[in-house]
Amino acid sequence: MTSLQNDKEATMRAVVVRTPGGPEALTVTEVPIPAPGAGQVLVRVEAAAVNPVDVATRTGMLIDAGLMSPRPVIGIGWDVAGRVDGVGEGVTEFAVGDRVIGLRDRLDLSIGAYADYLVLDAAALAPAPHGLSAVEAATLPLNALTASQALDLLDLPPGGAVLVTGAAGALGGFAVELAAHRGWRVVANADASDEEFLRAAGAEWFVPRTDDLADAVRRLVPGGVGAAVDAAVLGLPVLGAVRNRGTFVSVVAGAAPTPLRGITVREQWVAADGAALARIAVLAENRRLTIRVAETFPLAHAVKAHHRLTEGKLRGRLVLVP
Repeated sequence: MTSLQNDKEATMRAVVVRTPGGPEALTVTEVPIPAPGAGQVLVRVEAAAVNPVDVATRTGMLIDAGLMSPRPVIGIGWDVAGRVDGVGEGVTEFAVGDRVIGLRDRLDLSIGAYADYLVLDAAALAPAPHGLSAVEAATLPLNALTASQALDLLDLPPGGAVLVTGAAGALGGFAVELAAHRGWRVVANADASDEEFLRAAGAEWFVPRTDDLADAVRRLVPGGVGAAVDAAVLGLPVLGAVRNRGTFVSVVAGAAPTPLRGITVREQWVAADGAALARIAVLAENRRLTIRVAETFPLAHAVKAHHRLTEGKLRGRLVLVP
């Protein structure tokens, strides 16, 4: 049952793409408010983060890469924070009014998180972190889950060394903090201006991105690091910093290098996981994760938000607010 009392005439706004292209391909349309099915939850969206994958969706890159089938209407947006507005049959862990965060990881749907309402499986949701606004909480699901799941792929002993590239980005920053939380020693690679932030985030060592990465890392960690998370999609230079038979994880499909020197090379494909997201939320509310919001935009200004994203030089996420 929903607070809308299943009003079939009720509509909402959703930002969609009908013809892939630039930011202007994003259009605001009126659609019926969806009803949650069995095992699902209807979320009234209070904030939705803007991510680079949204650009890849909007431009048709995911279709070209074979990751998404062509559709007449394409939904946009993965990250959501909001309140439960209705629950489907069998849902007992959430109730109307609960604050939640979640990840929409399915690319075969016509409605994404850029909307007034969103239906997700209950298993994709977690209680929102206490003490964080919806805008702040919306920056967690995609990037923190991707970072956590990438770290799960590493075969590192306690105290092992891991390299994180793109360490000052949303994904890389969470990877640094989560790796340090697991007791690993972190080498962070980013712009020189980000060193202070990354050391505070838990990085033991720092390598500016202008340095020769493999040489610099091997001077710090003789023989190379045991593992690397390549959030900056640098490929081979990162592989050169990893010891023989270490582990390399790429967070972008198709960007992984050849597994030289017996290195295990893996690609991380993020998956919604409410239980893991709940653990991340607890870390966030205990200030063990750094929340960075660059700017907010009204939902109706999604085009402006995408223009701002393409300008770059952001330290934090853009967030849409319905």
